[in-house]
Amino acid sequence: MRPSLRYQRLRDLDVGKAYAHLIKRIVYYPSRHRAHHPPQQRARRCGKRGRNYNNWKCCQLLQGNRFAKFNTAEDDMRGDQSLGQDSPSDEKFRRMIRIFFDVTLRDALEGIEGELERARAWRRALFNAGLAGLDYPVEFGGQALDSGKIAIWFEESNGRIPSEEELFGIGVGMALPVIRDYGSDILKSRFLRPGLAGDEIWCQLYSEPGAGSDLASLATKAIRDGDEWGVTGQKVWTSGAQISQMAILLARTDPHVPKHRGITMFVLPMEQPGVAVRPLRQMTGAAEFNEVFLDEARIPSDWVIGDVNDGWRMAVALLAHERRQTGVASMRNLGRERLWGRVPIPVQQLIELARSKRRTDDPIVRQELSQLWINERIVGYLRGRGDTDPSIGKLWRTRQGQAAAEFAARMAFPASPAWAAADEDAVFFAFQVLNCRGMSLGGGSDEIQKNTIGERLLGLPREPAVDRNVPFSQLTSVRREGS
Repeated sequence: MRPSLRYQRLRDLDVGKAYAHLIKRIVYYPSRHRAHHPPQQRARRCGKRGRNYNNWKCCQLLQGNRFAKFNTAEDDMRGDQSLGQDSPSDEKFRRMIRIFFDVTLRDALEGIEGELERARAWRRALFNAGLAGLDYPVEFGGQALDSGKIAIWFEESNGRIPSEEELFGIGVGMALPVIRDYGSDILKSRFLRPGLAGDEIWCQLYSEPGAGSDLASLATKAIRDGDEWGVTGQKVWTSGAQISQMAILLARTDPHVPKHRGITMFVLPMEQPGVAVRPLRQMTGAAEFNEVFLDEARIPSDWVIGDVNDGWRMAVALLAHERRQTGVASMRNLGRERLWGRVPIPVQQLIELARSKRRTDDPIVRQELSQLWINERIVGYLRGRGDTDPSIGKLWRTRQGQAAAEFAARMAFPASPAWAAADEDAVFFAFQVLNCRGMSLGGGSDEIQKNTIGERLLGLPREPAVDRNVPFSQLTSVRREGS
C-alpha cells in the first residue's frame, strides 16, 4: 500500500483529521522506502544503524527474525538520543540515573515482599537519590530541574520503573501537581514532600452515581463548621481508596449558583470515622475500584486547593494531568503477575505469544504485529511531546490497548475462552482481554475526549446545554422541562 493510501486511512480515524498530519510526520517522514521493495532488500538498504535503524528492526519483524529485539519507541529514543549529544552536566545526570537503576534500586528492593511494601521502598529510594519531583521546588522536596534533565529521566527510566509505581499514580501524577501549581504554602509544605517520598498514597474522589461524564452535576456537599468543613455524600469508581491515606475531593459548597461555579476542591483525610470504603468487583475478578460513603467527614478549613467555589478550574487542571498520564503511560513489560491497571500489552509480549503459538509465519499475523508496533511508537512519541493535548494521547492509548488485547485473544484462545488453571500465561491474557474495555472509560470516556478535541483544538462549537447558567438547586425542574 502506497504511503498516500495509508495516510488516507489515518485520516479516516476518529481521533480527528487535524491530528493525522502529526501522525503522518511521525510515522512516515523518517522512512525513505517503498512497499514494492522486498523485506530483505529493505533491511539491507536500511542498515543496522543511523537514521533508519527503526525501519531495519521493522523489516526484521516482517522477515520473522525471532532473534531481533523489538524495542518500544521510548527504548529507541533512549538509545539514539544519548549518543554524543549531552552536555557534561547532562552526561553526569544520565550516569546518575543508570547507577540508580543498576545498583541503588536493586539493593533497596532486595528481600522486600508484598506489592505495597515494594512500592513504598521504590519511592523512598527514588526520593533519597534525588530523582523524585524533578520539576518541583527544592524547598518542598523537589529538584527544580530544567526540561532537558526531565527528558533525560524519561529516556533512561523507560521500561525500568517497577510496576508498583502505579499505586502512586494518582498522588504523584495528579494530586501533587495540582497542589504544587495551585495550593497554598501550607498545603505544599504538608503534602508534597511526603507524597514524593511515598509516605502517603492518594485517591481521587470525583465521580458519583449521578455525576460521571457530567461531573459538574456532583451532589456531595461540604458545609463550613467553624475551623472545619463537614462533608456528606457518595463517590464511586475510586481507585485505591482502600489503601489511601489522602484524597482529592470535589464537593459542592454553593448550590445557589450554576453547577460549575459552586464546587470546591479539598484534601480529605481518608482514615477517619466519617469515611466508609466498599470494594466494587469487576468482571476480571479484581476489585480495583471502590465506592466511598462520606458521613460528616471532617476537613481542616485551610485544606482547600485554590479558592472556595473555584474547584471546577482545579478539577479541569487535574483531569489534564490524569489524561496525560493514562494516555501516554510507558508501555513497559507488564510481567505475567500484573493483573491490574490500564496499560496496553507491550508488543514484545505479543510477539512472544505469536511465536509460542507458531503463528509468526502467517503474513496476516505479521501485518497485525507491525501495525501494533507502529501504534505503540505513536503513543511513545506522544509521551515525549509536551505540547500535545492529553485527550489525544488517551484516545491512542485506548485504541492500542483494545487492539492489543483482541490480538492476544485470537492468539491465546482461538477455539474458546477456556484454559488450564495452571497456565499463567493464559490467565494473564484472559485478564487483559476483559480489562481492556475499561480503557475507554477511565479518566473520561472516549466520547468526552473527542468532544474536548473538537472544541478546544478544532474550534468546533460547544454542545447546547439548557442548564449552563441555571443555579444547581433548580436543575431538577429545568432538566424535566428541557426533556
